[in-house]
Amino acid sequence: MQLQGFHHIGLFVENADKSLAFYTEGLGGKLTFQFPMGDTGKTIYLVDLGGNAVVEIIPRGNGEEQANAKWAHIAVNTDDADAAYAKAVQAGAKPKLEPQEAMLGTMRVRNNFVFGPDGEEIEFFQVMA
Repeated sequence: MQLQGFHHIGLFVENADKSLAFYTEGLGGKLTFQFPMGDTGKTIYLVDLGGNAVVEIIPRGNGEEQANAKWAHIAVNTDDADAAYAKAVQAGAKPKLEPQEAMLGTMRVRNNFVFGPDGEEIEFFQVMA
């Protein structure tokens, strides 16, 4: 048995339609799969943001705990952190940290943070040459 990295990261949301529109129309992700959420009448969506960054949009209402609502943050790899930030804000994200350069050990990056439709934290992460 060998681990092969992440398949997807799940996100509980209050409004699946709003989140689906944000991650697809707003950020340009591609809806790759959808399936019913048991017998709730709700739908779960998988959205590919590129480079194996897949977000599973899970509507609330199937008995999950509110405390398990969100991730700490998800970092989406990009070749242009500034453009990704601008696109997210234009799509309705709330800014948390504007684009900046930073040294993470020996790795120079340009990154920023926004809050998505349900307050989930998204980092756009660009490794600089």
